[in-house]
Amino acid sequence: MNTQNFIESIKNARESNWQVWLEDTLSIFDCVTGTLHVLDQRSQELELKAMQGIPDFLLPKMSRIPIGKGMAGIAAERKEAVQVCNLQTDDSGVVRPGAKDTKVEGAITAPMLWQGKLYGTLGIAKKDPYEFTSEESDTLMSIAAAMALHQIQVTAR
Repeated sequence: MNTQNFIESIKNARESNWQVWLEDTLSIFDCVTGTLHVLDQRSQELELKAMQGIPDFLLPKMSRIPIGKGMAGIAAERKEAVQVCNLQTDDSGVVRPGAKDTKVEGAITAPMLWQGKLYGTLGIAKKDPYEFTSEESDTLMSIAAAMALHQIQVTAR
């Protein structure tokens, strides 16, 4: 899939296709697990809109995430991509204990930003230890920005 065409299709979409967009993003990066959270403007929490490869028992912990908690919350707080090479052995404090139950290792989460404003987060992960390149991080940030712009457009309708 051509990444630029994918980004344009998100920007021009009339409806939110969160699950499809997450699955397409996973495919682009050859990842197996992912989450897509949208910022709830009232509660200022991240609300799960799509997921792939997340065990059912973890869903209650991932359905609403406070800003500053876990990879998604920290990416949202810092307004920059956050990654860990091996989620299973990470001791940085970024990874929440329950996240290790996903059985993935290389993970990255990008904030969905448009003009510096937060609209959500997009997280992807591989089964093996992996460090995403700066080019991959930039690409994920571009996809996340397209999702932020889509959210603005849908809200304005």
